[in-house]
Amino acid sequence: MQGRCLCGSVTFDVDLPVLSVVNCHCESCRRQCSSPMTTYIGTEDGRWRWTGEPPKLFRSSPGVERTFCGTCGSPMSFRSQKMSGTMHFYVAAMADPEAFAPALHVAHEEKLCWFNSDDGLPKRTGPEYL
Repeated sequence: MQGRCLCGSVTFDVDLPVLSVVNCHCESCRRQCSSPMTTYIGTEDGRWRWTGEPPKLFRSSPGVERTFCGTCGSPMSFRSQKMSGTMHFYVAAMADPEAFAPALHVAHEEKLCWFNSDDGLPKRTGPEYL
């Protein structure tokens, strides 16, 4: 499946199926996406590729890399050394985001107090899920 940024400069392909679909409540993801939480897919290296302009890279914390479009600023992905060999793309960047229903909440201890996450999905502390 394809994904892209808002302006279409940064594009990528992901081979299905993905490893996971997760709602993340950590402060870093919230700040990168300017959202109360974000949903991402995890996919193994070798099962995805950049197909357009390469994104810009920002090292947000030790061992964590986040990418974004250098033209429109859309967040594209993040990678953590703790989950090496896996790239995480934001579901909202996918061509068909409705194909990726989340199965888990991570970093739930950082959830905003007014955000309702009573959807029956399992909840974990910390951003790691594998």
